[in-house]
Amino acid sequence: MSRHLCAALLLLAAGVAVSPALVGPVLAAPSLASEAAGGIPGPRTCFWFRPPVGGDPYVNVAYPDAAARYWTTVFTTPPGAHLTLRGEFPHARYMSFISYDATGKPIEALADYRIKPQAGSTNPFIVGAPRDGARRAYAVDIVDAAPAAVQVEGQTLAGADQNLLHSPAGALFRQQVLVMRVYVPDQGRDILGGARLPEPELTLANGTKLTGQAACDVLNTTQTPVLSPAALALPLDDFAKLARQPDRPAHWPATNPLSWYVQYDRKFLLGIYTGEKPAGARKSEGGFFPNPDNNYIRTIVNRGWGHVLVLRGRMPTTPKTLAGEPVMSAGQLRYWSICSNQGFANTRATDCLFDEQVPLDAKGYYTIVVSREADRPRNAIAACGVAWLKLADNGDGAVDTEAGVIQIRNMLSDPGFGQSIQAVKEIGAEKAVMGDYLPNAAYMMTNSFESLLACPLPTAER
Repeated sequence: MSRHLCAALLLLAAGVAVSPALVGPVLAAPSLASEAAGGIPGPRTCFWFRPPVGGDPYVNVAYPDAAARYWTTVFTTPPGAHLTLRGEFPHARYMSFISYDATGKPIEALADYRIKPQAGSTNPFIVGAPRDGARRAYAVDIVDAAPAAVQVEGQTLAGADQNLLHSPAGALFRQQVLVMRVYVPDQGRDILGGARLPEPELTLANGTKLTGQAACDVLNTTQTPVLSPAALALPLDDFAKLARQPDRPAHWPATNPLSWYVQYDRKFLLGIYTGEKPAGARKSEGGFFPNPDNNYIRTIVNRGWGHVLVLRGRMPTTPKTLAGEPVMSAGQLRYWSICSNQGFANTRATDCLFDEQVPLDAKGYYTIVVSREADRPRNAIAACGVAWLKLADNGDGAVDTEAGVIQIRNMLSDPGFGQSIQAVKEIGAEKAVMGDYLPNAAYMMTNSFESLLACPLPTAER
């Protein structure tokens, strides 16, 4: 039995199908029927059939942001039918619908602020809009066709309202893949931001309207997704070959000082290990089901350089929403986060911090300490003006017990913000463009950090 066939059978057993190019002809997509979620938490419906992806204890795969939840649906719209999703805007920082192909590459993104609300309702994601309105309904049409053009990624777009998303069916089983994201629900709200999962309304070619389970049955929402094996993570043996290349320097590919890589295509993602450059690809498409409203920059870290990594950088301005602020404000970005992740064969998020969780000094700068919990300095606490980001105890989770991946997200940059990841147009110009918004870094040991950074004196002792 071939290596790829073994991997395919395991993926099928796990509920993830693979390309038949690897396993030979496939006659029909297997059905998962209505299996239980296997103890994985999170709301589901017949349309959003799979439990949500996110940091633990959710389905932790494809580098999720720990402050977000991701719901996936796989379906097939019958010829001549029309599919509409009806829902309500959540009380949250961000939501979107994004369509994908079988390799996990995004096709089109529809961010919250672009969706026109239903008559009498308010879109709370438009700058200046009330965030606490009671009427928040929307309807989005899902079109079984490719978009006319590649959209601008990672930036806020003016005059780009549309209530439709292109989700073309794949050649095999005519599958359509759609992901809904909700980032940072307001405090006191559930992971959906107090909203419900959007419900399908299917209008058949003969005019019959179906909703609920009847619509799900016709859309075949229990079918197993047919994905290429590397859509969610690299096959372990492929990653091991990358990570164990002979004659490489110690702790490779981690470097000291850090080397940062903007995410382009998959070739360049693997180029962290191979040195290959992107082939004219747009940003963000080379990750694992990436969000095209984000641009990403990452670095490989290794405890062989020091058990504590200290990052010092400037925080972009973002809206504040966590406390349930009544009006949506503007910012240089919609959202910023930094995540500690495992390797490309694991694609787990270990820990994340988003903008509102990071203490800043009077000039808007942050200090973030990255370490294992056992190595955490005692002064790496908010009271000392320091945020702490956990590094996994088992390294990249596959090959190197000392390695990890640090990734920064810039979401929906204001076009006038010239120091975002989005503004980087040339490989090697990352620091020159981003300046202090790309953090400086230093490796050290725990006791060194404890000796260098002194907490402010208590008021009574000043």
